[in-house]
Amino acid sequence: MMGIGFPELMIILVIIMIIFGAGKLPEIGSAFGNSIKNFKKSMKDAEEIQEATNLESTEEVEGSSDPESTEDETATNTTEAQGDKQN
Repeated sequence: MMGIGFPELMIILVIIMIIFGAGKLPEIGSAFGNSIKNFKKSMKDAEEIQEATNLESTEEVEGSSDPESTEDETATNTTEAQGDKQN
């Protein structure tokens, strides 16, 4: 199998130094590092948003199955039905 070993990496490094020059390499490394840092931050933010969305949907489900609100609705419906019978 073909793999990238140490000699191949050295050849790639020499080609990169020829193309960009030794002065640009720190700038490229810094830009690459910042890109990775921003990507990780974006992924973390996306996970936090997903967790918040899951929490909100869980709270909505728990809130809709509140037995007190069901009893109130039943009492209101019963009162309205009795009022209709009297009229």
